[in-house]
Amino acid sequence: MKNPFISYTLAITALCPSFALSQKLADKKTNVLIIMTDEHNLRTLGCHRDLMPPAQAEVWGPGNIVETPHIDALAKDGLIALSCYASSPISAPTRSCFQSGLYSHNTGVSTNNLPMKRDIETFAQVFADNGYRTGYIGKWHLDGPGRPQWAPEDKFGWQDNRYMFNRGHWKKLKETDEGPQVAAVSSDGKPNYDVDGADEKSFTTDFLCDRAIEFMRANKENPFCCMISIPDPHGPNTVRAPYDTIFRHLRFKEPYTYGERGDHGHAAWERIEGGFDSRQMELYFGMVKCIDDNVGKVVDFLQLEGLYENTLIIFTADHGDLCGEHHRHDKTVPYEMSARVPFIMHNPALFKKPVVDKTLFASVNFKPTLLGLFGFEARQKPDGRDMSAYLAGKKVFEKDAVIFMRSPTRLHAFEGAEDQEGHLYWVAAVTSRYKLIVTPNKGETPWLIDLKKDPFELHNFYSDPAYAEVVSRLSEKLWEYGQTSGDKMVTRSKIKDELMRKIK
Repeated sequence: MKNPFISYTLAITALCPSFALSQKLADKKTNVLIIMTDEHNLRTLGCHRDLMPPAQAEVWGPGNIVETPHIDALAKDGLIALSCYASSPISAPTRSCFQSGLYSHNTGVSTNNLPMKRDIETFAQVFADNGYRTGYIGKWHLDGPGRPQWAPEDKFGWQDNRYMFNRGHWKKLKETDEGPQVAAVSSDGKPNYDVDGADEKSFTTDFLCDRAIEFMRANKENPFCCMISIPDPHGPNTVRAPYDTIFRHLRFKEPYTYGERGDHGHAAWERIEGGFDSRQMELYFGMVKCIDDNVGKVVDFLQLEGLYENTLIIFTADHGDLCGEHHRHDKTVPYEMSARVPFIMHNPALFKKPVVDKTLFASVNFKPTLLGLFGFEARQKPDGRDMSAYLAGKKVFEKDAVIFMRSPTRLHAFEGAEDQEGHLYWVAAVTSRYKLIVTPNKGETPWLIDLKKDPFELHNFYSDPAYAEVVSRLSEKLWEYGQTSGDKMVTRSKIKDELMRKIK
């Protein structure tokens, strides 16, 4: 496979001092455009595949790939992060981390369909306070159970949220005199996920990107911060024509890990799910292709309007989708394709040459890092770190760096509760090579994954004496995280006893 990234450096190149870049971005009133997809397997992006060995790049069979030239072009002239993780790999919790810089147990959104705490300061609020016009278009999922619930009352700094909807993976949208609505409805008048008749104007991905273009056009004379939150390629796996048939010629195979279980048996958090369906993968690829074409449409607009050079474009996802790996679909588990997400940044002032970055990064780091790139100050202290000095080239990748992930949890699940049987809870310390995964469930052996020796994550090295030092070090890091962040899943469950047993 030809690798267009083969000549790129795998460490941050010293471009120029972070402070100078912050001043330049702020002084030039650089625009910000964030495109976030939902439940996106990063193996479907060419820029990520090109940096993987073939066995990892084409897990559904040789040649079974979707081309994504528009997203790839952003990576080839910008930065692609190889080690970006969802802080909690499910929609609402990790979205709250992304917006706030806080861990999900501190945002009020410890699981889906809970409202974010009203006093939280988002990065949008900071940009608004610094004279930016802010607009959010698409899925929000941070205002409780409302569905679709257009334009939530609490804007969290997003001044124009007319096209923000709280929940749902709607396939057809329309404009009405009363505002945007779901265009597909059942006989009783309730909105549904039907895709029949959707076209390049009404299909949700197209509709939302068109509304974002309208927002940016209306605010092109002012600095803007715009976020497009596309609800695809999350299921249901349906997409408008012609994307519903262009991958019909492919014959998808079950990923290697679909049937291979390694030597660890089954952990409670890796619930096995239904079978593998080649047709579902065709449609998933179709959704990704539609997203890529719309990214191209948005970039074309920026170029035609003369905004491209002065816009920081960020492409990412809230979490991944296993797409059959480990005999399951979707997310919520710490496996790579559930928890690791694409993260691409493009701006000519930031990146004079393409960069492939191995710095560990997580959703909780996004707000402080974005503000750091602009030199903006937040009122609220974040849980996450400002990684702008690494992205800007002032610091190099920390080989011993650790990030933390946690599963979604029920509200107040760890207010002194002991018995957590039946819940798929876990917390993880992650380095560039290892993952230590600990669960509060009775009788569950923790896991240690070695991504270098075992990239398919099939073996548990936790009880191997050769890894005793690694287990001890990561146990200590996990305990420190629990104390400093107030994560009761670590400090007030059986996890505490397991960590104390391993810390030297």
